[in-house]
Amino acid sequence: MEEQLVILAGVVAGIWALLLWLSVVIWVYRDIRDRIRDSSLQTLSVFVVLMFFPGFNLPGLSLYLLMRPRETLEEAYARSLEEEALLRELGDEGSCPSCRRLVDKDFQFCPSCQTQLRDQCTKCERLLSFSWVACPSCGTARPGAVPAAQPGPAQVPTGPPTQTDQEPLEASPATQEVEATRFQH
Repeated sequence: MEEQLVILAGVVAGIWALLLWLSVVIWVYRDIRDRIRDSSLQTLSVFVVLMFFPGFNLPGLSLYLLMRPRETLEEAYARSLEEEALLRELGDEGSCPSCRRLVDKDFQFCPSCQTQLRDQCTKCERLLSFSWVACPSCGTARPGAVPAAQPGPAQVPTGPPTQTDQEPLEASPATQEVEATRFQH
């Protein structure tokens, strides 16, 4: 009876060690699949854990834990999106719209392609963005700026459109210069 109990305990311990080993192998496979796209490295990682006998897979598991990438592919992708968004925010004001080279925020003209980047206020001579309607320092209206349309009640035209209803759109000096340089090359 005592021998059967020892044999039963040995079988249970062996099955437990085998299940533990298989669960570690399955966990490593799932973990490495989330961290690396290369199938040969995935196979190598699983093999490192597989090659140690059940119950003695601690060296393989510890080696895997030391060598695996810190972040999953999803975390790396999210981090790269965040970095790209930050660079885009920083780069919006710091690049030339024509040649896409980096320029300082206080440049009026691009030193590479000579595109006008900003207007100058007629009163205080500070640099103005083309999207501004007025100077933020002195309040002087920017020449050629079109104020944003104020939302109001919708009006239905009563007759055919006349020439006074349709005003020709004028391009800003920077747009005219960009268009001119675009057709010169």
